[in-house]
Amino acid sequence: MPDHYENFPVASWLCPPRLRPPIAAIYAFARTADDIADEGDASPADRLAALQAYRADLAATARGAAASARWPEVFGPLAVAMRDFALPEPLLAALLSAFAQDIEKTRDGAAYADRAELLDYCARSANPVGRLLLHLCDVHDAAALAQSDAICSALQLINFWQDPSVDLPRGRLYFPLADCAAHGVTPESLIKSCGSAPPARAAINLIASEAAWARGLMQQGAPLVHRLPGRMGWELRFVVQGGLRILDKIEALGFDTLRHRPTIGAADAPLLAWRALRM
Repeated sequence: MPDHYENFPVASWLCPPRLRPPIAAIYAFARTADDIADEGDASPADRLAALQAYRADLAATARGAAASARWPEVFGPLAVAMRDFALPEPLLAALLSAFAQDIEKTRDGAAYADRAELLDYCARSANPVGRLLLHLCDVHDAAALAQSDAICSALQLINFWQDPSVDLPRGRLYFPLADCAAHGVTPESLIKSCGSAPPARAAINLIASEAAWARGLMQQGAPLVHRLPGRMGWELRFVVQGGLRILDKIEALGFDTLRHRPTIGAADAPLLAWRALRM
């Protein structure tokens, strides 16, 4: 499996030991599906077929049957987690729907019409993970679910605005077309800006607007850190602060992520800890 950079901890020591195995199983399920959709040189048809087989293994696992031998490192631990914690299959299946959509949009050179359409994607590509974690914590009320959705959608959007220098050359456009039009930017001009020359001011303004949108969503969901018990609340504090730190770094670059990709490293840890303490 490829190595993956992440902006936030995954089943870290902050998590209660009892919850680390199911969280790791959820992450492995999502990460492997994302790799099927995104890594290597497979054709779109082959990727979609592999995701369909992956979905069949999820269905088998959910009903207590044996999955295929294709991904034992995923469905072995996931079977235990689904049995012991009653993980909802529809939330896991929603992730696969989003990955399939990514393949189809990239294949077709399609983009997202507006923010509502992009948030619909986030509702399947990111929000289910937060809802699964709330399920593990036995938190199910509507307010907590809405805050979790806001955090997860914000994290997904932050990833988009962090990565256009990677996504655009690969044919993935996550900037909503309505936002592009509002700033006088075309998808073609964004792709051309992924080079050495400074981007046009209009493109910078577009990224700044998208970053502000993501920050607002993160701030909307941040109070959830006070709802989760013990270590999980602290884990979430670092997740939230990791996302906000990336936004700070995007701003420090003058919002030029068309040529630069900000990341979080060990040097950021003291600041993240301080900000987490102050939440």
